[in-house]
Amino acid sequence: MALVTTPAPRAKALCFTPLQCSNHRPAQIVSRNHNAKNGESLHHATKFILQSYREYVFKEKNINGNRVVPIVNAASASVPVPEEKKDSSFGRILLSDVVVTRKRNVYWGRTWNSMDVGTVGVVVAMHLLCLFAPFTFNWGAFWVAVGLYLITGLLGITLSFHRNLSHRSFKIPKWLEYFFAYCGVLALQGSPIDWVSTHRYHHQFCDSERDPHSPTGGFWFSHMSWMFDTKSITERCGELNNVGDLEKQPYYKFLKNTYIIHPIAVGALLYAIGGFPFIVWGMVSFWWTAAAALSSTMA
Repeated sequence: MALVTTPAPRAKALCFTPLQCSNHRPAQIVSRNHNAKNGESLHHATKFILQSYREYVFKEKNINGNRVVPIVNAASASVPVPEEKKDSSFGRILLSDVVVTRKRNVYWGRTWNSMDVGTVGVVVAMHLLCLFAPFTFNWGAFWVAVGLYLITGLLGITLSFHRNLSHRSFKIPKWLEYFFAYCGVLALQGSPIDWVSTHRYHHQFCDSERDPHSPTGGFWFSHMSWMFDTKSITERCGELNNVGDLEKQPYYKFLKNTYIIHPIAVGALLYAIGGFPFIVWGMVSFWWTAAAALSSTMA
């Protein structure tokens, strides 16, 4: 059966202007070479943004108003790894992607100062006293350990030294700030000025050769042996020039100059109240605090 339709009208001729070639190309149309260059630029831009994200800026009050004090700047403080150290023969730290570029041996081949010897002595004494814990247990000593852990570890190190003084995460009344800082002094981890300076340097030079406890120096160095070589921190990071907000306050300078007296006084008080068991379980609390602080300093 034929399809019945009306006849189509006569088509009209249409005039078109000649096509003109333009030298302008849309930004979306690029060659492969341009794609490669843009990809490389995007990589550098992303890297810069990630580094800038880690920049910390602390605000300090003064008489004239608010003044911004740049304490750490990760974007400008990154230290490149030398070419000869990129292909490290030390391998990676177990269960991590961190490449050890230089093994740091802090025990041999260097001169020990009094601070290094004192730090090792405290760490050794802490672990030896913990061995007596099962034989000196009583509920009074147990609650002393719990109480000291909460006071020195939670309030002193985590809340005061780390979040309040190092990062200025929040503001509290000055008398309360000083009280929490004193709790941290009793944790046997140094004065507020020393602790805060080391932690700010850690964020400024994070995971680089100048990091005070860089993982590129090996697992044990980043975990605890960095504490036994106080001179190396000054050599790699410089003097305590990143804690001006604390050094201008007489209270923190007093705690720095008289630091060792305060933990000794607490130890004498514990012995007077509960004898040797209180000393042992007090050290157990310091061991807990130290273990928690070693993880918190990485943050």
